[in-house]
Amino acid sequence: MSTDASRVVVTGMGTLNPLGNTIEEFWDGLMAGRSTATPIERFDVSRLKTKFACQVQGFDPLDHMDRKLAERSARFTQLAIAACRQAIAGAGLDVSREDPYRVGVEMGTGIGGFDLLTDDSGRYFMTGRVHPLFATMVIPNIAAAHVAMEFGAKGPNGTITTACAASTQAIGTALRILQRGDADVMLAGGTEASLCRVGIASFNAIHALSTRNDAPERASRPFDRDRDGFVPGEGAGILVMERLEHARRRDACVLGEVCGFGVTNDAYHAVAPDHSGEAPARCIQLALADAGIGPEEVGYVNAHGTSTPLNDASETKALKMALGEHAYRVPVSSTKSMIGHLLGAAGAVEAIATLLCMGRGRIHPTINYENPDPECDLDYVPSQPRDIQVEVAISNSFGFGGQNCTIVLRRFEE
Repeated sequence: MSTDASRVVVTGMGTLNPLGNTIEEFWDGLMAGRSTATPIERFDVSRLKTKFACQVQGFDPLDHMDRKLAERSARFTQLAIAACRQAIAGAGLDVSREDPYRVGVEMGTGIGGFDLLTDDSGRYFMTGRVHPLFATMVIPNIAAAHVAMEFGAKGPNGTITTACAASTQAIGTALRILQRGDADVMLAGGTEASLCRVGIASFNAIHALSTRNDAPERASRPFDRDRDGFVPGEGAGILVMERLEHARRRDACVLGEVCGFGVTNDAYHAVAPDHSGEAPARCIQLALADAGIGPEEVGYVNAHGTSTPLNDASETKALKMALGEHAYRVPVSSTKSMIGHLLGAAGAVEAIATLLCMGRGRIHPTINYENPDPECDLDYVPSQPRDIQVEVAISNSFGFGGQNCTIVLRRFEE
């Protein structure tokens, strides 16, 4: 068991994702098992094999920041700032009363301002011009930088770009910073807004996306035998993480505890996971060991669960290797079945989903799980939410380049 001095808790959460632009909208969508995959109307999809996505709806950056900042920020930065503002408000945190050098930011993103990068590149070749702030709008670390500027966080500031594992690794990195005593508060999570023609075309080129254009709402189907690829998505998720002693001093409401982190690499292939599942299994084991928790204590798994044939089978193997026979008794669900794959933001939004499920005693379902795959034979909580009190959960994120990250979350107890 960790000492109080090294314990790290979550006191605030914020998200904008395809299910909703607040925590409660997100929760209601999870419990309803609602698919958010819809045809893309934001840009021309006539030349794309995949013509649908899971999109953030009803987002107006001016609801969250002034016009000057909105005009100088790419969409991924705007989403990050909005999610941070929500999380800070939820935590009841007055950053102006904190030592600014003890408040930090750790952000994950897969490809930063990729939508603006591709659009303005095309504009340059047509007109010879780009946005005056093009360079500072597209670089991946600018979201974390703008969050720091907006909220006065002068402490540790970092950006993780390990593809689809980025925001889980950002949460794990923030955990280490807080455990070392290098900060009292960290705004940690991820953001992604890469929905654009080049982005979708590039994933189509490697056959990673579903092409179920006739029924997009049924396209994201993790662990189902008929899955044919992931559904692209966008969004942001931020956690306010604090040293327990700091949270106690300000009498904060604690939503859960981050108590373990593991990271490994497949060292196998740029895109495909190692079919053996060995490296992600080791990642899970390292996270549990870091938390001082045995495999039999895990009560829930929020899976990476992308809906790709290779990932889902590999993750299932990894869970069996890491948890042994207990893997067959643990409920597993995939948030991506409803919101699609948010790439670098996925892990943070899924961590929020996990904390909500633990705090409210209900596990969200994996939707579109209709035809069991012999290679995927665990309890994937199909179709309907399940009432169960979970004390310990793990959340997995795996990314291109073979990156594997797992965090361990626990219901908070004094």
